[in-house]
Amino acid sequence: MAAILGVFMKRTSYSGHQWRSMGARLARAPATRCEAIEGTRSTESMKRWAHRFRRPTSIRSRLILLVLSILVPALLTGWWVMSLSHRLAREANQALLEDTARALSTVLSLELAQRAGVVRSLALSRMLESAPDIPLGTLREFDDQARRSLTGLEGWLEVRSARRVLINTRLPRGQLSLAPVATAPAALLDAPQVLPLRHNPELGMHHASLVQPVMRNGQPVLNLTLTVLPNEFQRIIDGQKIDADWVATIIDSEGRVVARHPGGAIHAGRLATEDLRQRMSTSREGLMYSKSLDGNETALYFRTTAQGWTYLTGMPRSQFEGLAPTDARNLALGAVLLLTLAVLAALGVSRGIVQPIQLMKRLALDMKGGKTLEPMETGIMECNEVAQAMASASQSIQNAQTELEQKVEQAISMTRHAEQRMSHSHRLEALGRLTGGVAHDFNNLLGVISNSGHLMLRKTDNPELTAALEATLRAVDSGSRLTQHLLRFAGRQSVRPSVIPLRAFMTETAELIRAVMGHRVELTVQVDPSAPALFADPNELELALINLALNARDAIPEHGHVELRASLAEPEDVVGLPHEAYVVVSVTDDGCGISESIVKRVFEPFFSTKDAQHASGLGLSQVYGFCQQSGGAVRLDSTQGLGTTVSMVLPSHQAAVTSDADAVAVETPAIQDMRVLLVEDNKDLRGVTTALLESLGCEVVCAASATDALRILQSPQDIDAMISDVLMPGPMNGVMLAQRARQMQPGLPIVLISGHRGEIDDVADFPFVHKPYTPQALVAALQEALLARPQQQQVHLA
Repeated sequence: MAAILGVFMKRTSYSGHQWRSMGARLARAPATRCEAIEGTRSTESMKRWAHRFRRPTSIRSRLILLVLSILVPALLTGWWVMSLSHRLAREANQALLEDTARALSTVLSLELAQRAGVVRSLALSRMLESAPDIPLGTLREFDDQARRSLTGLEGWLEVRSARRVLINTRLPRGQLSLAPVATAPAALLDAPQVLPLRHNPELGMHHASLVQPVMRNGQPVLNLTLTVLPNEFQRIIDGQKIDADWVATIIDSEGRVVARHPGGAIHAGRLATEDLRQRMSTSREGLMYSKSLDGNETALYFRTTAQGWTYLTGMPRSQFEGLAPTDARNLALGAVLLLTLAVLAALGVSRGIVQPIQLMKRLALDMKGGKTLEPMETGIMECNEVAQAMASASQSIQNAQTELEQKVEQAISMTRHAEQRMSHSHRLEALGRLTGGVAHDFNNLLGVISNSGHLMLRKTDNPELTAALEATLRAVDSGSRLTQHLLRFAGRQSVRPSVIPLRAFMTETAELIRAVMGHRVELTVQVDPSAPALFADPNELELALINLALNARDAIPEHGHVELRASLAEPEDVVGLPHEAYVVVSVTDDGCGISESIVKRVFEPFFSTKDAQHASGLGLSQVYGFCQQSGGAVRLDSTQGLGTTVSMVLPSHQAAVTSDADAVAVETPAIQDMRVLLVEDNKDLRGVTTALLESLGCEVVCAASATDALRILQSPQDIDAMISDVLMPGPMNGVMLAQRARQMQPGLPIVLISGHRGEIDDVADFPFVHKPYTPQALVAALQEALLARPQQQQVHLA
């Protein structure tokens, strides 16, 4: 009755009160009426199921029927049998492998600890208290003690300092090594370590090492290195009587085989398999499946010792999985029989869908190959719908792929160009700020030294003191040139051609080039006494010579010779150039030379035969550009195997020299008794510059900032001239101060001083002095500023 009520409640929409009334009436009805209702419902249910079986089935229904008829019996039976068999076999074999690996790893750890203890006890010997400077007699006594301690061990002991091997017990007794290290001094280890297996080509064998440092004042002074031979560990494995098809291996900290069964010493030094090394890098012990070095599928268990070495034991994977018992085999045979019957029964079901599925497979392969599909009839409704969808999808994918490739290529190109531009801009900006700041601060320091030196030089006649001061000033000049190198390489140095005396310039540049090329290349300089001076930018010429010298050094494989030569140009050197006097500055090397196939491209920007990490391809292009801008040319002559000569043909300065010699002397105004306003934020430099100006007869008024200077200029004090630094703290720099002072006092002589002229390239109204400067340069700049004043103000000053 409850079942009948449930069916009626689902089929109707009566309220709760109506259902209670219906239930009461049914409870009072006769039993024959209830039986009639139940029989009617059962008949209707059977009709519904029969109608479902008579309806055409879809491909999904057929596939579900096929999968259930084939896989369900086989999977249930196979899963139960195999899981039980595998679990029992794996648990037993895993326990066996785990116990064996742990026991033998403990033996391995004890063996390493025993040897480490021997080395540690030797490191604590009183004979090494004077290390690293140990007397010869003490070394002999320690050698005897070490040999006694190593009794029973096959390895040998080496005692090393940073520069030489003091003791090597592999040598005959009483013979000390004392051999210097063949390479550069090696850094000593400051903690005990077990070094991995290495191949010794001198001895033709592999060996590992135990290293124990000898510390003095917290620093290692000696390393005691005990050599450990693979044979010592091979005996440990051979003594375990391992089955022939099992694997037992000792592996060092780098994953190399030290000892192994089977195979023994032939496997020493081989790397373990990649998957095993990867697993060892993440776990200290564990079970895994891998292929052995013999190529066999193996189940193995490994355990890593505290020293970083690993012992592993393995058995064939088939043996590890175990054999199913007899009942399990019988069940498996029954499952096979059932599977065969299911396959035979499913053949009739699958026959109607095999051909459409094959057709769908071909369509999928065509779609994978990028072909455009056309709708096809397969005989099954679902397959027809899928074929139609695949054809539409293939067309959409083809269109989307083409569009995506275009957009991706465009985006990659735009991103790469944007990154390159931004990276280059940021590097130049950062390098410019860095070098500008370094040059300013360093030149301030050099200015203090230079002005102090010149001031002391003016106040002493002591020859010894004079020589020292002159050497100091020469060092200041060298430091100033170094800052100019920084500024030039950073792109902050303006290009300004000037007269270059060849002999002095070539001599100074040669010193810089020698430092760049190193000691393996000999450098000579030849300057023709008849060669006139050059008219070019000395900084660019120096950079061009450095670029050529670096290329010459790279073309010389080991030791060689490079020659710098300057001489008057011959007629064949000036072919194609205007008819003027030229000088040839050449760099010749005896390196490998340049092949004819690339001679015509060496001056192209970014072209280089070196790898991208060691060359920018801009060295020779800078040389070419410099020669072109200077009104000259560059020539290259190279013979492969003999060497290369690069000649820069540059205009001379004979006419300029003559005009200077014939120039009429101009009377320069004196600076004595002038009141000079000195604006300098550096206290030390301000002090020595004040003293230097006072020694020249000037009265100096000092200001530490542009604000202080403007306040002084607005005061009643009479200022005859102003000298100002360019880079100063605060909102106003020296250039802005000079412009403001020129507005306040239009005739005021103003001299600017700075570490590099690139800061004031846009201001041509003020004389400029480069830091550090000589008194003569400062006086000349003041006189130039005085001469530039209006004539009536010069008369008034006089």
